[in-house]
Amino acid sequence: MASRNDIQPAVTSSAPVRWEISPALVSYPDALVRMDQEVEAIRHGERPELVWLLEHPPLYTSGTSADPRDLVMPDRFPVYPAGRGGQYTYHGPGQRVAYVMLDLRKRGNDVRAFVAALEDWIIRTLKDFGVHGERREDRVGVWVSRPGREDKIAALGIRVRHGISFHGISINVDPELEHFSGIVPCGVNEHGVTSLHDLGRASGMAAIDKALEACFHDVFAGEKSVT
Repeated sequence: MASRNDIQPAVTSSAPVRWEISPALVSYPDALVRMDQEVEAIRHGERPELVWLLEHPPLYTSGTSADPRDLVMPDRFPVYPAGRGGQYTYHGPGQRVAYVMLDLRKRGNDVRAFVAALEDWIIRTLKDFGVHGERREDRVGVWVSRPGREDKIAALGIRVRHGISFHGISINVDPELEHFSGIVPCGVNEHGVTSLHDLGRASGMAAIDKALEACFHDVFAGEKSVT
């Protein structure tokens, strides 16, 4: 079986992709409702595909594989079932979340290739800030090697409905890293978490967004329009 490093992402399209940035914190329930609406509209050809960048208030989400034992502090922040793949994840201010609603029916309809492309998108974006992100075959996400350890800097979890993707990725720009201690992030307790700020690569969210947009074009193609 081919590893994720060997997969050639066939996820390009010439169709326009909307590119939206929410300036205020977005509640998780509101985000779920919005994604459901967008998936249906994209499915029926009523709206173009969408990449939605945002930040959430502090919260934990549980994926379809979440182990209740990994919720170490259940009363610390609100906990929401996400419906995406994966386990427990923290979201909060200082973390760039990108919800990616793409029509995989027009992009090869290969979920494994799509996940590999998301990882590639993250890795290319981090490279713009001098950070070498790496895949790991035994765990999802993007990792940074450090002396004697390795830490997770970005997470991803997706769901596909009627051929349309939703949920997506998160990159730790400058969140409160201690907030991750309320869970076992993604079920992995042998490693830590880090951020661009923690690595000495401090950057504003606007610069992250610019890099995400440029690298998205490199990986996924298609025009992007800010709304």
